[in-house]
Amino acid sequence: MKSGNFVWLLMALIVFLLGVPIADDFDLGGKVVARAFAFSTLLGIGVLSLQGGGMLFKLAMVFVIAGIVFNVFATLTYSPWPIVVSFTSIMGFLLIAIFFTFQKIARDTEISVNRIIGAISIYLLLGVLWAVAYTLVEIGSPGSITGLDVSASSPWDSDWLYFSFVTMTTLGYGDIVPVSAIAKVLAYMQAVFGQFYIAILVAGLVSAYISQKNHGR
Repeated sequence: MKSGNFVWLLMALIVFLLGVPIADDFDLGGKVVARAFAFSTLLGIGVLSLQGGGMLFKLAMVFVIAGIVFNVFATLTYSPWPIVVSFTSIMGFLLIAIFFTFQKIARDTEISVNRIIGAISIYLLLGVLWAVAYTLVEIGSPGSITGLDVSASSPWDSDWLYFSFVTMTTLGYGDIVPVSAIAKVLAYMQAVFGQFYIAILVAGLVSAYISQKNHGR
């Protein structure tokens, strides 16, 4: 895979975000197994997009391997501590993926399909990242977020993803509500960050388009 090519990353994210709700509704292969497989696949494909990142790629590989191993272990044992280790590793990978992708698209001075795909991938990665963060808060302090099924204690559950993206887009349906102080902070930080990202992204693309047009003349 070519370094900096984010097509596979975007495809993995789309399949993941669509596949998890479908697996939840139709109980395909067992919800827990389906979610674990979906997240492991996302990590495996996602890390390929980081090729050429030097130390970042190696560090991401460590997080991915740890995330997948403890993800499988948690699925088999239902023990809480491997779940926490797995989620923490996943957060580490997501942060690296977001940083690497942003670094790549920020260096581009022209509008390209790959740059747009990378920008979209960052937005979706942020939604998944916050879903994992909400889960860790709920594991550490049960009842921090109400309106969720108590058994849905995994970031790949469609309810967590739903709450994360509803918050980031500031829809705020109110069916799932943050209760604890930390959960509230995460929620309003995500809402603010999501809006700023869209504003900066649009401004950046418009600026690049104008620069490209002027250069063409």
